[in-house]
Amino acid sequence: MSNMSQQRRHIETILSYGGHQAIGNSTPPELIGRSWQRCINEYGLDPSRPRPARIVTQQTLLEHQDSVDELLNVARAGVEQLFTQVASLGYVLLLSDYRGITVQFLGNTKDDERLHKAGLYLGADWSEQYAGTCAVGTCIQEQQALTCHRTNHFDSSHINLTCTAAPIKDPFGQLLAVLDISALDSPRTSDSQNFALHLTQLYARLIEDAYFLRRYRHSLIFKCDQSRELVQVNGQLLFALDEQGQVLAANTAGRDLLSQCQVTDQATISLPNLLECQWRDILSITYESKDGIRAFRLVGTQQTLFGMLIEPTLNVSYQRHLSNVLANQEEPVSELDCLCADDPAMRKTISLAKRLRHRDMNLLILGDTGTGKEVLAQAIHTSSQRSEEPFVAVNCAAIPESLIESELFGYAPGTFTGGRAKGAKGLIQQAHGGTLFLDEIGDMPLHLQTRLLRVLAEGQVLPLGAVQPVNIDIRVLAATHCDLSQRIADGHFREDLFYRLNGATLKLPTLNARADKQYLIQILLKKINPSVRLRADAMSALLAYSWPGNIRQLKNTLTFAEAICTSDEITVQHLPEEFMNHRPHTEVSHLSLRTTPSVISTAMQDRPSDSSECASLLELLQQQRWNVSAVARVLGISRPTVYRRMAKQHIVQPKNW
Repeated sequence: MSNMSQQRRHIETILSYGGHQAIGNSTPPELIGRSWQRCINEYGLDPSRPRPARIVTQQTLLEHQDSVDELLNVARAGVEQLFTQVASLGYVLLLSDYRGITVQFLGNTKDDERLHKAGLYLGADWSEQYAGTCAVGTCIQEQQALTCHRTNHFDSSHINLTCTAAPIKDPFGQLLAVLDISALDSPRTSDSQNFALHLTQLYARLIEDAYFLRRYRHSLIFKCDQSRELVQVNGQLLFALDEQGQVLAANTAGRDLLSQCQVTDQATISLPNLLECQWRDILSITYESKDGIRAFRLVGTQQTLFGMLIEPTLNVSYQRHLSNVLANQEEPVSELDCLCADDPAMRKTISLAKRLRHRDMNLLILGDTGTGKEVLAQAIHTSSQRSEEPFVAVNCAAIPESLIESELFGYAPGTFTGGRAKGAKGLIQQAHGGTLFLDEIGDMPLHLQTRLLRVLAEGQVLPLGAVQPVNIDIRVLAATHCDLSQRIADGHFREDLFYRLNGATLKLPTLNARADKQYLIQILLKKINPSVRLRADAMSALLAYSWPGNIRQLKNTLTFAEAICTSDEITVQHLPEEFMNHRPHTEVSHLSLRTTPSVISTAMQDRPSDSSECASLLELLQQQRWNVSAVARVLGISRPTVYRRMAKQHIVQPKNW
């Protein structure tokens, strides 16, 4: 059957649909049928008149992204992970806000034209009122996950599409966003999308729970599940608690449980009452249970739940307990500890460096250019017993070969015409008592390697033109990006020098391989300008980049962005040009780098109209005596976002304040 014939038959099916039967016995699922009726009766849509894809303007898109920016920041990893699961099957991924506007999109660049025409694109409007029956729009209306497969779509131009969507809700059950995966071409049977539906629901839950944990990171969270073995890695129920054990909020699974127990209509819900226990029984889980898990019985049932606690980041009693634990351990070395966060390879390197920092043994630091070899060497010196003595850094590849001998070993008076009358101390002698850092040691000329070997073996240096050697006490930290084993095999590096330098090897991973890139970005930006912050779209772009120049390139990038930023917020527009066109290391494209920051206020459980939103913001400003910073903290958004909302709503601070 031709595509035109299929469209004509599809139009006839919709127009003849009466809620129970359709031409050819092609009865749609009940929720699809309800959507068809809404499209005709409420929205006045005509299936015989397909509507072109509606892509909103860049400014409108930014406004929609701004309304869900905190979610976008949290959802990034989950969205990209889901896309890697389905991209090879021909799917694209859309994340829309609660109004149906696509605020994040991942797709294959080779299909850009077809995707744009079909509306599978950043900024596309998939609201049911405009696009008709579709996965995103109907998910918004029905508040449940669904697949809209081929002829389930209202618009006849979409009958080749298959779309699967799942809702993402805030801690109070209000719709935040819709996660959708779609394909331009698909099998004819809707059963082919069953797995897609389950996968989309799974990632929607993961994103929703990640948002919940971030939203209530300063509150005590009770995490529970029916399985003791899975509660730590996949606890499905989350409850945020206040200091008395009252439930502040719950995730979707938690709210469903409260509904089953018929307690959701109560003003306050006590978790101890819900679990038939004392408040102390919950608080003491971490300290009295060997595995940090305790079993509880659900009130009025025989159901057992296994629970654990996630301590708040600013909990005083927890911090005091943590301090007591750390007091019995070795005091951390801040210079080394601040070089990484939770990257396993770096933690291993830092742990070894901390063990060896006081030992008078030479160390070899290996890593690509720009990975921070000199920074690590400086941190080892600063945290060692030689910290009060000199740290002398030498780049063996940067000093001209004709000068490197005199630079390293120094020279006696009268050695050179035009030299200093009293001679000069070499860099090795200048490092006496401290640390000599030899960067790019693999590029040192072979004849100088012999002299360096003698210095290390004898503890003496003989300046050029001198007769008597000078005793020295140095520790050598050498670094290179070269494969020294290969250079030894090629005859370009002395094997005996290698073993003199290589008391132990410290390896630095590339920036792209590190799991703590976000930590490094924040630390470097704070050093450049502590008053400037990164918007979510800029952070996403930086995290997605491959960083061939490693940390050195990252520092230069942040310095550039801070220099051209005219406010206190760096956006993706402030990054160098290569970040605007960069795609992740797959054949698919990441077209959603321009996310903007904000967060949904805890006070905004209902979606207010513009007028009520204006009144709420004005009232909050007055309550906080026009302190914009205080208002931003209450709403959980940035100060620039508050100012943008004030400008949008024409709110002006009175002159007498």
